[in-house]
Amino acid sequence: MTTLVFLGSTRDSSPPRPRRLGARVAAACARVLTEAGADAELIDPLDYDFARRFKPHFAYAPSQVPAEMEALAQKIEAADSYVMVSPEYNHSMSPALADLLNHFGSSLFSYKPSAIVTYSAGQWGGARAAVNMRTYLSELGCLPVSAMIHIPHAQDVLTPDGDFAEGVDADRWTGYFGRSFQQLLWWAAAAKAQHQVASPTEAFLTAPSQRNAP
Repeated sequence: MTTLVFLGSTRDSSPPRPRRLGARVAAACARVLTEAGADAELIDPLDYDFARRFKPHFAYAPSQVPAEMEALAQKIEAADSYVMVSPEYNHSMSPALADLLNHFGSSLFSYKPSAIVTYSAGQWGGARAAVNMRTYLSELGCLPVSAMIHIPHAQDVLTPDGDFAEGVDADRWTGYFGRSFQQLLWWAAAAKAQHQVASPTEAFLTAPSQRNAP
């Protein structure tokens, strides 16, 4: 099972402190997934330098797609599942996560599961961002599993390396993460098996403007 963990933040400044709080959340997700037997890879938007003027992968001629964009597209298409890590902005998902994902068509994500992970430096754990993330990910085609992960005061729960901090109940947090990721990997295995016996319908293979046409 190959799982991509998308870090939905490009913020690299303070406040809040510590900087890049989401990086430790994404690292924790990758670690727990790896311990569960998945092949997890972290996707950090700061590692990608797409053009300032927005142009998605599917809008390029095949020979003109930027190399790093094509490489990420291939990873997305090959992956079996996705974990979306996001802080909360105005009760919504991170604009950095939406921008990164919007560069790629739903055909790359479709018929595979995703898991929602939110966090905050305060008490709510970014839970309100998850509300619209469900709708967004469903439209993208990678349906989110029912169990979500919300991490309040993430700076106190996780170390910079993504380990559980001293003084927290690591077993309880591991079980909390595991509930979501067990669902994710179960659905990923089921979807992968189905892909091997039947091709997806044309629903995600036509132009977006035509999906709801008579």
